Amino acid sequence: MSEELKEELQELLDKARKAQAIVEHWSQEKVDEMVLAAAWEAIIPEHAKECAELAVKETKMGIYENKYAKHRNKVLGALRDMEGAKSCGVVDEDIENGLFKIVKPMGVVFAPTPCTNPTATPGVMGIFALKTRNAIIFAPHMIARRCANKTVEYLRAGLKKVGAPEDLIQVMERPFIEDIQAMMKACDIVISTGGTQSVIAAYSSGKPALGVGAGNSVMIVDETADIVDAAEKIFMSKTFDNATSCSAENNLVIQESVWDQTIDALKSHGGYLCNAEEKTRLKEAVWPDGIHINAKVVARSPVRIANKVAGLSVPEDTRFIMVLGDDPVESDKFADEKLSVIVTLWKYKNFGDAIEYLNRIHAIRGIGHCCGIHTTSEDRIYELAEQAKVSRLMVNQPQCLANSGATTNGMPWTMTLACGTWGNNSSSDNITWKHMVNHTWVSKPITEYKLDEDKLFKTHWDKYGK
Repeated sequence: MSEELKEELQELLDKARKAQAIVEHWSQEKVDEMVLAAAWEAIIPEHAKECAELAVKETKMGIYENKYAKHRNKVLGALRDMEGAKSCGVVDEDIENGLFKIVKPMGVVFAPTPCTNPTATPGVMGIFALKTRNAIIFAPHMIARRCANKTVEYLRAGLKKVGAPEDLIQVMERPFIEDIQAMMKACDIVISTGGTQSVIAAYSSGKPALGVGAGNSVMIVDETADIVDAAEKIFMSKTFDNATSCSAENNLVIQESVWDQTIDALKSHGGYLCNAEEKTRLKEAVWPDGIHINAKVVARSPVRIANKVAGLSVPEDTRFIMVLGDDPVESDKFADEKLSVIVTLWKYKNFGDAIEYLNRIHAIRGIGHCCGIHTTSEDRIYELAEQAKVSRLMVNQPQCLANSGATTNGMPWTMTLACGTWGNNSSSDNITWKHMVNHTWVSKPITEYKLDEDKLFKTHWDKYGK
């Protein structure tokens, strides 16, 4: 369908296909060389600093120091996961069954990216594409074009340094909606880390697609938890980059016997608890029309949200804002995702009630994405894991700093969190380079084996008869 593209889009696609054809049969050694070269240019401290500063200036979201750390650490983490991994030639050899696979690229990846993480996402996705010998074309959010372009510029500089085709990584200069939809139909696979509408468009494009789901993280704090540790980790997660992450705790479900202690601990980290009147005014500021989030609160500082947007008066050292949740959950708008440093608190008595809160909150938004628990009870961990319709569950960790990979856990490093069929996604994985490859199965004959129905049906026949 590429003949339907505008001339400038067709040129992008043609250059991508030409570049991808050059590296399609490269050795693992050459592939890893270009991955390292591109990654290093993207995370050289001065380059990362420029990208982070530009991201904050352009989008007016987040915190420079956090964006800088995210930009560098996510790329480093992805590199660490890929170190020594085979993405060329023979993989998964099974001698007993006479099977092996040849791993192959998919072709041209098209990747819409968000304004909340506009430089780390192309950095990570870019090296995933290189590792798999794919070309990739990014479609940044309209308000994050300059910083995304800057990241791609550095990735391309790394490719040039080692003689790899620069057009393996490109970016749309004018990512209009109709052009994004056209490119989705023209490329070989779409991996959308953008908003809900972008993901829906990707799945409707007629091409294979991987997408993310809406976040609305719920964190449970039970009576066995180390409350001081839990509060510190919740604070770290909720305030990182002013909650640009879809994994930042949006709702805390707290056991009644540790309710006061937990709130006091959160206050010690700069949490401000709104009274009923302040909550009403805050709601009007966050959702002016009662439905859509006000862009002026997304990833902004808590003092700005409270004092400038909502007309409240909170201390200058406030780090995040807390509101009490009202039952029924379904009628309290604060149960929804807030994309800001605002967290809703819910009190429960029995652990079954905590799980019910979780499920009711996720029925509003966020099903399939994530949840977490602060506890010392292994039984609670497994019960929650069985009952929660989420793709990832973090135990005693800061949710947004753990979901997508961390040096303190074994989660795969990524910037793209799929949410399973619960979140209308085709995967429940952390999307990595492993999702950007095709395989050719190769089968050799083996010694013939018998299909033994006596053995296969023995337990059934013993119980029910033939």
